[in-house]
Amino acid sequence: MRCPFCANEDTNVVDTRSNPGTNAIRRRRKCPKCDKRFTTYERVELRMPRLVKKDGSRSDFDRDKLLGSMVLALRKRPVATEAIDGAVDRIEEKLRSLGDRETPTSRVGDLVMRELAKLDKIAYIRFASVYRSFETPDDFREAVQEIKSPRRGKR
Repeated sequence: MRCPFCANEDTNVVDTRSNPGTNAIRRRRKCPKCDKRFTTYERVELRMPRLVKKDGSRSDFDRDKLLGSMVLALRKRPVATEAIDGAVDRIEEKLRSLGDRETPTSRVGDLVMRELAKLDKIAYIRFASVYRSFETPDDFREAVQEIKSPRRGKR
């Protein structure tokens, strides 16, 4: 593993921990040249389903794009980065477990909505306003009611 600070080709693994819930291994590394420490993650690479957009076009699943949209909804909210990463991991795992070769983007959006509802109610409303294309204050009111009531699942 190359050091991200000095580009040294040789780094030492100081600590290794597996995360059973995410199928990832976290490695703490140290560069013998510059003495800096950094963390790497190893994940099993499994095929994700291709995404089918509303217009019928298809694209590859992009974890970074999913993470970016969730981070945007959670911007300036008190949610730990680890919690966001865990939510993205759960969404990926759910998509993989479906076993489909293709899945509609609406399914991904619904999974994101569920995870955001668990993480932060304001982020849920923010995401819902874009995902569902809110046009009136009543649309916001309905989303707030959904998050308040125990019987979620309008969408």
